[in-house]
Amino acid sequence: MEIDESRHAGIARGGFALSHSNARSTVGSDREPRVRGRLAPSPTGSLHLGHARSFLIAWLAARRERGSIALRIEDIDSTRVRPGATRAAITDLAALGLDWDEGPDCGGFAAPYVQSKRFEIYQEYLDRLIEYNYVYPCTCTRGDIERAASAPHAGDEPVRYPGTCSSRSAAEAVKLGVDSFAWRFRVRAGEIAWDDLVLGRRAIDLSRFGGDFVVARVDRAYGRFTPAYQLAVTVDDALMRINRVVRGDDLVLSTPRQIALYRAFQFSPPQFAHIPLGYDESGRRLAKRDSSITVRSLLDRGADPRRLIGALARECGLTNEIVPSRPADWIDRFELSEIPRDKWIVTSKFLQELVS
Repeated sequence: MEIDESRHAGIARGGFALSHSNARSTVGSDREPRVRGRLAPSPTGSLHLGHARSFLIAWLAARRERGSIALRIEDIDSTRVRPGATRAAITDLAALGLDWDEGPDCGGFAAPYVQSKRFEIYQEYLDRLIEYNYVYPCTCTRGDIERAASAPHAGDEPVRYPGTCSSRSAAEAVKLGVDSFAWRFRVRAGEIAWDDLVLGRRAIDLSRFGGDFVVARVDRAYGRFTPAYQLAVTVDDALMRINRVVRGDDLVLSTPRQIALYRAFQFSPPQFAHIPLGYDESGRRLAKRDSSITVRSLLDRGADPRRLIGALARECGLTNEIVPSRPADWIDRFELSEIPRDKWIVTSKFLQELVS
């Protein structure tokens, strides 16, 4: 298979990897900023305080190193995308004083910066995985996997895909006789380790934790190809030259999966930093459906964006009191390694402080 080099300069014709200049980590490069970070909202609802805190940390982590930031809209799950949510996210981030150097509103060398407009790119990289037999077609239904989940498994380990379809080769997809199936990535036994900038050294053996994972789904009857999160994010971060990823600790298990894909594509993985998520007083994760904690609802109720940033800075351990401020005011004080590692609890008192 030939890849269109006019759109993806640097991809070796007939090879499997991007050139060093296009995809590898650019930390220390004379041609690129020391750090390239990204803000990646999903337009499935309004941004809430947990998103705002995470995006502030990601923004500071890049700006602290005089790095650049890309804004990417992660909207591959079309069934959950809400009309107007992309524009609302851009508006809310700008209201908080979080800026970016590349994105859907300002362009950049890696455009487009909206995942739903990048499906041809994902298809090209899936084709590479197929060509080298890194993936196989899986016809297991949700029910099949749920029945496997009922089998005993050790401790807190997540349910492992049992490998029902793993004996198939990628080439067998044309002989399946079914319209719908998933492409699963073959994982190898052994730990995948990384040095997390917040959590420290981490190592996970995917053959025990989850097993082979889905990278795309195909529905031939409707001519649909849908990339999975793991494939889309890995390809995007590599092509956009992102070398520092700051995100919630709910995505820790995604990291070894993405590192496995980086290795298959011969990309250099970025640095990862996983920060604690936000929870309400009952212990539930903050959710977009709770309008009382969305950035937009707070601003509409009179919250000063500068006070909101000051409050989030306090919750990041940068100050002991709320100091109305801009994100840039905290750049020199910020250290990613000093972010509190405990769960962040959003209390009713905290919400009152924002609009007082």
